[in-house]
Amino acid sequence: MTARSTRCTTAKTRTSRLAAVAATAVVGSVLLTACGDQTEGGSSATPTKDGGSANAAPLFSKLPADIQKAGVIKVGTDASYAPMEFTEGGKIVGVDPDIAAALSKQLGVEFKFTSGTFDGLITSIYTGRQDVIMSSMTDNKKRQEGLDDNGKKIGKGIDFVDYFSSGVSLLVKKGNPQNINSLDDLCGKTVAVQRGTIYEDTFKAQATKCGANKLTIQAFDTDAEAQTRVKAGGAVADLNDYPVAAYIAKTSGGGNDFEVVGNQSDVGLFGIGVSKDNTQLRDAIKEALDAAIKDGTYADALKKWDVSDSAVKTATVNAGQ
Repeated sequence: MTARSTRCTTAKTRTSRLAAVAATAVVGSVLLTACGDQTEGGSSATPTKDGGSANAAPLFSKLPADIQKAGVIKVGTDASYAPMEFTEGGKIVGVDPDIAAALSKQLGVEFKFTSGTFDGLITSIYTGRQDVIMSSMTDNKKRQEGLDDNGKKIGKGIDFVDYFSSGVSLLVKKGNPQNINSLDDLCGKTVAVQRGTIYEDTFKAQATKCGANKLTIQAFDTDAEAQTRVKAGGAVADLNDYPVAAYIAKTSGGGNDFEVVGNQSDVGLFGIGVSKDNTQLRDAIKEALDAAIKDGTYADALKKWDVSDSAVKTATVNAGQ
């Protein structure tokens, strides 16, 4: 099915994320500060006599010692993908930050979001700049194993805690002037897409299928740029996760810029990306997600953004294909 150098921009679209964001949301425990950092509050840890900390959160003790001490989980995201994650009023808001707030209650630490380009997020895990990725990133074997499009090893790969299920849909100009209803209708035409995403992979696969009837792919750093290209008529379609495509169609230009066409395809799982060297953090997040599913706070986060159909019933690790 997806998946964004730090910047101080307000994304009003995504998919690669939104040209016109109309949603207003305030995420209680995760706020944007400075140039993309998102923080507020802190952990409930208090000093103890031996210099350690005590924390009333039920799963705090499951976290690695360095995370307990810092009171923060550093999260890399591309905050330009409404309604999943985007900036509004100087804060990163959306489905993912709200799910992070539910996890924070279980773990007793902040989830501090920093926005960057989507195709640099996995590198930020390798370098230790971020602890996790939470950016509507599709869990697949290529990312798990650290492979490029040609199957060449380019990194360790990362683990995923799977938390959301979604298919992908085509986004076209309002009125569908090119009569696009499926990927096969794109042959001989030009499409726009966010670079480094599974959507780009899907278009590349379709280009191979089109053969001599060439499909031209224009890749951009953000989905907002891809959407602008479609809106201007320079490309016939963009590809997004269904909840994002539907949100864009509903909100951009008051609903007059785009429409979603065809059926959802390539249903898959979004995962919270974690270093393969940090299984303790991975397992703590998995346990926190299961607890949030059980107590209803996970469902509340999805309902707020009208994406309840994408809920998972239980947390899994590396279940993507």
